[in-house]
Amino acid sequence: MATVTSPDGTVVGFETLGDGPPMVLVHGTGADHTRWTAVRDRLARRYRLYLVDRRGRGLSRDEAAAYDIRREGEDIAAVAEAAGGDVYLLAHSYGALCALEAVRLTKAVSRLAAYEPPRPKPGGAVVGPDARSRMRAAEHLEEILEIFLREALRLAPAAVEAMRATPVWPARVAAAPTIPRELDVVEGMVFDERLGEIAIPVRLFAGTESPDYLRLAAEAVAGLIPGASVVPLHGQAHQAMDFDPDQFTEAVFAFGPA
Repeated sequence: MATVTSPDGTVVGFETLGDGPPMVLVHGTGADHTRWTAVRDRLARRYRLYLVDRRGRGLSRDEAAAYDIRREGEDIAAVAEAAGGDVYLLAHSYGALCALEAVRLTKAVSRLAAYEPPRPKPGGAVVGPDARSRMRAAEHLEEILEIFLREALRLAPAAVEAMRATPVWPARVAAAPTIPRELDVVEGMVFDERLGEIAIPVRLFAGTESPDYLRLAAEAVAGLIPGASVVPLHGQAHQAMDFDPDQFTEAVFAFGPA
């Protein structure tokens, strides 16, 4: 376990594992660094992993007051620099949005694999204001998480129950208070010409069974970054690392340095 201090004073914690070139892993909404449990041992056979807890949870609870996704980019950039540079950055969902901020702030990242950075369809919404209101009014943290999984990720009840049975469910519940603020950012997300400033290799992963808005968002990001491409994760939705860890890690390794 180790920490870095981000420019706004937030203390960002991370766990390290494995040997080899550095890989910084950034989880999505409603999670912490344990989100990578199903694949981390596979990845650690080839890379030195830096498993980040994003601000507001886990090892990173000492958080500055004002939330802004740009500060999350600064957090990730600080971890990448602590890792020594030439970092392979692997990011999932909302964490991929944070990673897209980070790569414009530091030279320490040499490549980025981004798994479905979310954005609503043009003119649409990931979840409506009613769902976000219900999250804020929820009396129990599990209720916030369940609304997010069912209504934002479109998971079937059986899939939610399968996740509830995993050992990382308590960490997901503990991270639930950060979900509403991140959904607010997603609902207003715009992909614009700033992405064209990214000059490192970038690859997007998209599940063939993911909700349309996630696959369309991945394609939109790839279309704005010079040389970026989209690799499909066949038969998978937004959690390929959990349900097909072999396919997921093969895709990650295929984009790694030769």
